[in-house]
Amino acid sequence: MFFPYQLDRRWAPLFSVLAVDEDDGVTITDDELLVATYGRKRVETPLSNIDHTLVTGPHRWWTAVGLRLSFADDGLTFGTTNERGLCIAFVDKIPRVLGPRNHSALWVSVADPEGLAAAIGH
Repeated sequence: MFFPYQLDRRWAPLFSVLAVDEDDGVTITDDELLVATYGRKRVETPLSNIDHTLVTGPHRWWTAVGLRLSFADDGLTFGTTNERGLCIAFVDKIPRVLGPRNHSALWVSVADPEGLAAAIGH
């Protein structure tokens, strides 16, 4: 199952630089993996490594749009809008994509965060 991002066109120049487009989003594979792509960046982990999820938003745009680290912890953001998204917390941290540490959570601004949470099973 594929969950595309909600692309807020106000940020199209940023998405162009980051190579983010309509083909990016979160996929739940038949072999029980969560795969999230964001331009040239990719996260992959077994569904069994997901502790819980939480739909959040709206957020300030500067904390939610783009490829970024959380200021509060080692969480990673794959953001395309500040309206809402899904925070996915992991049992074991996933390998680092950005910054010096591995990531304990991933926030994704998919168009259907409730649907993604249901597909994950949390």
